[in-house]
Amino acid sequence: MSKKIVQTAGRDQLGDFSPMFAHLNDDVLFGEVWNEQALDTKTKCIVTVVSLMASGITDSSLKYHLQNAKNNGVTKEEIAAIITHCTMYAGWPKGWAVFRLAKEVWAEDGDAGLSDKERFENELMFPIGEENSAYAQYFIGKSYLHPISTEQVAMFNVTFEPGCRNNWHIHHAAKGGGQMLICIGGRGYYQEWGKEPVEMTPGTVINIPPEVKHWHGAAKDSWFSHIAVEVSGENTSNEWLEAVDDETYSKLK
Repeated sequence: MSKKIVQTAGRDQLGDFSPMFAHLNDDVLFGEVWNEQALDTKTKCIVTVVSLMASGITDSSLKYHLQNAKNNGVTKEEIAAIITHCTMYAGWPKGWAVFRLAKEVWAEDGDAGLSDKERFENELMFPIGEENSAYAQYFIGKSYLHPISTEQVAMFNVTFEPGCRNNWHIHHAAKGGGQMLICIGGRGYYQEWGKEPVEMTPGTVINIPPEVKHWHGAAKDSWFSHIAVEVSGENTSNEWLEAVDDETYSKLK
């Protein structure tokens, strides 16, 4: 017989506000359903994860049940296969969302001996790529470049190690042109000449018009990745300027 499951979260969080809900959560759902013996606990964990994923629930409750699945014997290989299989029926965006949570829960299983760069890359949906040696002269610190698309719209994943930033620069164009930055990991900054820096975290989108002097790069204590989208235009070129001085950079958090 498996170990009896006891849950008190309902009473701890909602006991005063909704005693009935707390009772149903703690005594019925976890007290009776989770302790019913027809299915073992590991199978119930898998069913629960799949049910939440199919419903589009990808918040802390799913992460709790992923952790519960791991605690009850679901391996990293098994959860990867479960999410992949469910994705075929529940939808691709749901698969991506659940994989991001699962990688956090099972991270320590595969992270032993990995470098900080490798750990950060494991959090991203795109590879970091190779060291950006062709443009190293315009960066303080190391950056990495991975082409996402080189047809129709040029898109690159640019990754900065902690403290790395590029020089001030300008995207010139006779017509159109400019650049978009979409943060996909870590924490960094974008700054236009004469304006305050803008912190960038996953989901931040920056639209850079042509002829605007600016720089972007990682925070001092964080890796940082953004997708750089090249906006098409006429007679486009980049002008690289002076480095971002340490005094300016040191003021950032």
